[in-house]
Amino acid sequence: MGQALGLVQVDQSTVAIKENFGKFSEVLEPGCHFLPWCIGQQIAGYLSLRVRQLDVRCETKTKDNVFVTVVASVQYRALAEKASDAFYKLSNTREQIQSYVFDVIRATVPKLDLDDAFEQKNDIAKAVEEELEKAMSMYGYEIVQTLIVDIEPDDRVKRAMNEINAAARMRVAASEKAEAEKILQIKKAEGEAESKYLAGVGIARQRQAIVDGLRDSVLAFSENVPGTTAKDIMDMVLVTQYFDTMKEIGASSKSSSVFIPHGPGAVKDVAAQIRDGLLQAKLQ
Repeated sequence: MGQALGLVQVDQSTVAIKENFGKFSEVLEPGCHFLPWCIGQQIAGYLSLRVRQLDVRCETKTKDNVFVTVVASVQYRALAEKASDAFYKLSNTREQIQSYVFDVIRATVPKLDLDDAFEQKNDIAKAVEEELEKAMSMYGYEIVQTLIVDIEPDDRVKRAMNEINAAARMRVAASEKAEAEKILQIKKAEGEAESKYLAGVGIARQRQAIVDGLRDSVLAFSENVPGTTAKDIMDMVLVTQYFDTMKEIGASSKSSSVFIPHGPGAVKDVAAQIRDGLLQAKLQ
């Protein structure tokens, strides 16, 4: 009914191209418009002003002869002030944009090695966007943003890259493990050295305490028992040590059988041998 009366509705984010007897007349904004068809006025078509996205897959080769598929996403929209150019100058906008994307990618990526292509995705996207902006502005389109979504090498190249990465990580892990074991061995050696040092200090203090105790015992015995000599006191101390040693050997559950002389004469011989050994050590 509205068209019969010459009334036309243009939706939001859309413009209509008005023609008069087949010739472009004006661009109609969103709203209701009166177009008397009887005098040759009509709507040639509608043009959306919304942002649209075009995904382009382009196969090319890198500088190091690796075939890759570059996936680019182009976001674009028609300009209201250039709606007539966007409507009349291009018959297939998507194919036009795709052709420019192919051209720029195939001119840029072959100058880069595969690793550089991954690192310079933003530079490739910027080059594509600049070229599209220059080319599409004359046709009434604005390039909102261009993204290089992915760079897909051949499957065999992917596997090789993964193996290289895995080998590198294994080398790092082996190096870290070896370094950890090295530190562990060093710390263990330092601990053993410190332990032996402290054990030596303990033994030295123990022996010093024994010597001091023997000296004090000899002096005390000499003062309390007149007529005794140092030799008599030392013999008594050696006998005491002898019996203490036999007691410890007998009390130990892990000791093997030891056969030693145990008579009084044997004790005298032991004392003589120890005393002679000490005297020889002093003479040397």
